[in-house]
Amino acid sequence: MDLRKLKTLIDLVSESGIAELEITEGEGKVRIVKFSQAHQPVAYAAPVAAPSYAPAAPVSGVSSGGAAPEAAPAAAGHTVKAPMVGTFYRAANPGSAAFVEVGQTVKEGEPLCIIEAMKLLNEIEADKSGVIAEILVENGEPVEYGQPLFVIV
Repeated sequence: MDLRKLKTLIDLVSESGIAELEITEGEGKVRIVKFSQAHQPVAYAAPVAAPSYAPAAPVSGVSSGGAAPEAAPAAAGHTVKAPMVGTFYRAANPGSAAFVEVGQTVKEGEPLCIIEAMKLLNEIEADKSGVIAEILVENGEPVEYGQPLFVIV
């Protein structure tokens, strides 16, 4: 969606009496929510498609003498990775409950977190059904493209 069009939609929601607007255009989806506390609109843009990656095969090496510290074992299961660079948030706003907790069952398509990128809040959805085994990022931390966020088993 064109940024000018997005700006126009945000201004429209800001100036009107509506609290929420959701528009689907092609494969893109934009959701704008106006919070009464801050009186400022927040735009949610769902990513069109999150790339799927196969985990790399473990590399085993032979250490020459001395005891090398062992790395923490990687959790078995499906890893949900960040589809973009931004700031990781576990909830829609600071006063809300987190989208998911460790041990919670999720279905494919359910929101897991939000990544804020360029003032847009992008809802990251589960790309596989299962149980949240690990949350690998702390709330408010910056994340990189491809960084593991969750482990689903």
